[in-house]
Amino acid sequence: MNRRNLEFSCGVLLVGLLAGVAGAATTFLLHFVEHLTYHYSLGTLLDGVTGASRVRRAVGPMIGGALAGLGWWLLRRRARVPSLSTAITHHEPIPRLVMSLDAGLQVLLVGAGASLGREGAPRQFAAALGDLGTSRWALSAEDREILLGCAAGAGLAAVYSVPMGGALFALQIVLRTWKLRAVGTALITSALATAVAAPITHLEHVLQWPDANLSYLLTAFAILLSPLALGVGLAFNWMMDFARAHKVRDSWLLIPAIAMAGLAVGLLSHWWPELPGNGRSVLAVSISSGLTLASAVVICVLKPLLTALFLRAGAVGGMLTPALATGAAAGSVLALSINTWTPLHVSLPAVSLACAAGVLAVTQGAPLWAALFVTELARPPLWLLIVFLAAAMATHYLALACRGRRPACGPSRLRRAEQPGPEQRSPHRQAR
Repeated sequence: MNRRNLEFSCGVLLVGLLAGVAGAATTFLLHFVEHLTYHYSLGTLLDGVTGASRVRRAVGPMIGGALAGLGWWLLRRRARVPSLSTAITHHEPIPRLVMSLDAGLQVLLVGAGASLGREGAPRQFAAALGDLGTSRWALSAEDREILLGCAAGAGLAAVYSVPMGGALFALQIVLRTWKLRAVGTALITSALATAVAAPITHLEHVLQWPDANLSYLLTAFAILLSPLALGVGLAFNWMMDFARAHKVRDSWLLIPAIAMAGLAVGLLSHWWPELPGNGRSVLAVSISSGLTLASAVVICVLKPLLTALFLRAGAVGGMLTPALATGAAAGSVLALSINTWTPLHVSLPAVSLACAAGVLAVTQGAPLWAALFVTELARPPLWLLIVFLAAAMATHYLALACRGRRPACGPSRLRRAEQPGPEQRSPHRQAR
């Protein structure tokens, strides 16, 4: 084994271990902030929000938003926070401290109840640690790209305990390659990261799957619901694009803007306690059939609006779970409508997650990953992977057909791993 391969092999193991540390650290910080904000010790975030007083529900997210806004104002005055995907694929230097601080502020905001995803923070922190751990090694540009891309996927795997989903995220969304060297690295690093983070995450999955009488007809139904998933996914992308394009600039106005967004989600949580957080609560009640038709409609509208509100205020966070939660709420609306107003009966959990997979396929442009990620999160009967895959693939190809007929549907909106603003894009991409 030559020196290059030896160092790369050591890098694979080190990156997997460090990504697990990043996932464990961000998970621990997230839970600490959640418990501090809503003053609870046991149970889920939904339990904490439900049991908190009205004042704490409103003031907690507002204070968290103000602190995050202050942190971002101070950070962005001194340094630029680049897009992780752009930095990796264009072989740009990773600003480790800046990216780690930005990740910490994301966790603070999400833990305080912001309607944003938490998956961006462990990806950034894992990449920063991986870059630090391998910085003194004589790695080629390609090997460095593979290691850092797989570190980002392994960070995702660690926090959600989804090793296959993390590996596929790195391959299909970050690196966009199926080279054997990348595939092996992604699988090893994601598995290692999941194992290292296990003492903190306890390998707990976000969703609990109830017993349900399911039918193979769900596969056909999943294909039929693809227009709904496409519409929700495109609307979600449009709202996020609009919010980013009109966001508050990096001035002191970040502090009141993000604080007011926190106050908005806090006030609305008096009536809909599922709204705070990254979307886990919405997914959980969708799976457990805990939503009424009216509440599903309201959450389907408010969840993306609140996510866009935080982006408009200048905050940064992941889009995976907010998109999943929006799709699950839309699927619940469809299933509850059918079960209420027709003699037919469909499985509410299965339809909710099938729609969620379809929406995620649109927002990320990766149907195979979307189906696998939803399956690993929910851990349903294995054959339901076919249902989720049918929904994701049908929605994805319907989106491609829509794009071919009407360019206004947005070719750039079919992929949303991380969409940097104009000031964050690299000169290489701007020149194309």
